Amino acid sequence: MNFLIRILVIAALTFGLSYILNGIHVADFWTALAFAFVLALLNLFIKPFLVLFTLPVTFLTLGLFLFVINAIVVLLASKFVDGFSIDNFWWALLFSIILSIITSAIDKKEKKDRRASY
Repeated sequence: MNFLIRILVIAALTFGLSYILNGIHVADFWTALAFAFVLALLNLFIKPFLVLFTLPVTFLTLGLFLFVINAIVVLLASKFVDGFSIDNFWWALLFSIILSIITSAIDKKEKKDRRASY
């Protein structure tokens, strides 16, 4: 159930960020939901290989290259979903950074609430 809630949150964030960021275009919420699902699949299957192959560059940049990998995964997901488009790499980078920050904050709050309930 946690996976479904996470997909819905990412879809809502994607839909909301499309109104804030001019370079992100989402047709409707169902498109954002499809994008969130494809993004989850790419993060599960493709991203680990990208991280592994770019490990030396990631090490040299002290982990900052992971933002570039996130942007590449977002661009790749946009190619698979009709109705979702990103104007260029820089919009994808900004989108992935904002999405990562917000989902990390939600995860941190959820873990804190879970520990407080024990």
